[in-house]
Amino acid sequence: MEMIVSASRRTDIPAYYSEWMMNRLREGYVLVRNPMNARQVSRVSLSPDVVDGIVFWTKNPAPMVKLLPGLEPWHYYFHVTVTPYGRGAEAGLPSKDQVIIPAFQELSRRIGRKRTLWRYDPIFFSGRYTPEYHKRAFEALAGRLGEYTELCTVSFLDYYRNTEKNMKPLGIWRDTEELRYELMESFSETAKRYGFSIAACAEDMELESLGIRRGSCIDKERFEQMENCRLNIKKDPGQRRDCGCAQSIDIGAYNTCAGGCLYCYANHSRKTVIKNMGLHHPDSPLLVGEPGPGDVIKERQAVSCKDRQMTVFDFMEGKR
Repeated sequence: MEMIVSASRRTDIPAYYSEWMMNRLREGYVLVRNPMNARQVSRVSLSPDVVDGIVFWTKNPAPMVKLLPGLEPWHYYFHVTVTPYGRGAEAGLPSKDQVIIPAFQELSRRIGRKRTLWRYDPIFFSGRYTPEYHKRAFEALAGRLGEYTELCTVSFLDYYRNTEKNMKPLGIWRDTEELRYELMESFSETAKRYGFSIAACAEDMELESLGIRRGSCIDKERFEQMENCRLNIKKDPGQRRDCGCAQSIDIGAYNTCAGGCLYCYANHSRKTVIKNMGLHHPDSPLLVGEPGPGDVIKERQAVSCKDRQMTVFDFMEGKR
């Protein structure tokens, strides 16, 4: 069973639930409700003996920076999303200039640029956020983040039925592949100037000629390099066709993020978000609420996927 933990594609745990996260790591397990059947609950071990890595996803790492010493037994890295959008699109986020970008820089100083990864995601176009705007914004952000990361992951907005109503105030254009390619060409040139690379997340465009590789946000190879061993983990079959992510266990919950991003697929209802956040307690094994008498809790079998046997390829590549 795969043992990379995703924390989380479904919500921003570092920004809003960092205390809960650290409590779960100290307790050594977490309970996760099945998003399709709320009465089905998985008990997931968080022991460093079986967890091969943790991927943190956040738009504001500041609350977790001061808690980093508590993560020392685990291998981990951060995806930090920094976009050029204003409050009209991302109403709940703190100042990027005064809070988020300085927190990104401090995170990188503490854990290194290999574990502090930038996401410029999602990309969409409108009367305000034109291709030229994105080119200038990416250049400006690269100037502040480039030396603090080795990778920026980009992706274009995906349309979901449950987000179309929320996104209407943004006035988003339906773009073209030609427009996307032109923007990626500009981004690639910018990244080269500032010394980092770009990966495309779940995009079916051919971008390798621009030096942009296909992304693996849950990156098995990154953990293999960190841990100096092979991981017997396969590609995640539950993700989109063009997604390069390895299998992982997501410990988050939908409708629990206070970021207020209008394009977010993980929040369906603002009222539900407020309700769920009101039910959160940092000492609970569940992100939302407490286990109830009607819950069926099953242990999710998991073991480390590390393969410590040295191969001829390891020897040739100088990995040991």
